[in-house]
Amino acid sequence: MKKRFLPVIMAMGICVAGVLPSQAQHKTNKLPDWAFGGFVRPAGVNPVISPRENTTFLDPMSRKDVAWESNDTFNPAAAVKDGEVVVLYRAEDKFGVKIGHRTSRLGYAVSKDGLSFTRKDKPVFYPANDGQKDFEWPGGTEDPRVAVTEDGTYVMFYTQWNRKIARLGVATSKDLVHWEKHGQIFAKAKNAALIVDKFHKSASIVTTVKNDKQVITKVNGKYWMYWGENGVFGATSDNLIDWEPVVDGNGALKAFISPRAGYFDSDLTECGPPAVLTEKGILLLYNGKNNPERGDKRFNRGTYSAGQVLFDRNDPTKVIGRLDVPFLRPMEPFEKSGQYRDGTVFIEGLVYFGKKWYLYYGCADSKVGVAVYDPANPAQPDPLP
Repeated sequence: MKKRFLPVIMAMGICVAGVLPSQAQHKTNKLPDWAFGGFVRPAGVNPVISPRENTTFLDPMSRKDVAWESNDTFNPAAAVKDGEVVVLYRAEDKFGVKIGHRTSRLGYAVSKDGLSFTRKDKPVFYPANDGQKDFEWPGGTEDPRVAVTEDGTYVMFYTQWNRKIARLGVATSKDLVHWEKHGQIFAKAKNAALIVDKFHKSASIVTTVKNDKQVITKVNGKYWMYWGENGVFGATSDNLIDWEPVVDGNGALKAFISPRAGYFDSDLTECGPPAVLTEKGILLLYNGKNNPERGDKRFNRGTYSAGQVLFDRNDPTKVIGRLDVPFLRPMEPFEKSGQYRDGTVFIEGLVYFGKKWYLYYGCADSKVGVAVYDPANPAQPDPLP
């Protein structure tokens, strides 16, 4: 999420892509018919998850009892299991002095209504003395995205952070508690040399709603994901574990959208929760960072807000619509200030639950919030400043 990854990603050779902005759209916050929203923050609910001081576990790496969620709880994934919403949230202890210099682990929270959560006292996913320790220690396991197959296998993409290089890892589970780590998603790619030892993160696999259940789906016969931070890239897979990045005619990584000067996403366009295949196309919700010098002056310098982009159903590389203003931005005090001082709503979890869409997001890298979109009764998005 943070700009420590920016210089290396820029070196991958991003091209400007996407739909040219409309000045009329740029001045309003009216959503087109293909977009999700507006999302409403339920009154008196947020933040739904906050740090706790009194939960500890024996860390297998340091062999010490660690208050693993005492400093921050943020950037959540979400899934539905047995009629309940499960949120896997990133948690940091108090060791380290700043963002990216603590250890991240994933906690587990469950809710019957998507709003009020009960949490486990121990993390369910973390660096351990296993085959991934060289990639995950001491920085940890960060920023998960989770989706489920039709047969009930949960697939989680997350950032492996060893404080040297951030890489996308993948793990699978049947219960969202016990996980099998499969390592880096691009390790076996034909073009692995383009990316495997360079910073890469933030994977949003394509899902669809089938029989009122949001499940992983294929596009043109293959599983498809969007990924990336300074630009939205793509990748395909036959088995959900091993992924091939999409490249252009010259064999370089191909960005489908990139940051836009003068807009809320002028610094970064980082993939959010699992994308959704709809009748209109493939909808990707993403995180846009406002550049302090060349961004949208209506929003705070460096703030993270949420955007949406629509891709063609049959050509997932083709952009056919993109919001020019964020549909969700920092509004509450705990969204505007926290560990990340410039303000953040960082979206990573999206689930279809009770015929509504529940969006879970990190608040200033410190807490977890939720916003709800009811397609039967859509609300207006956040007003512009």
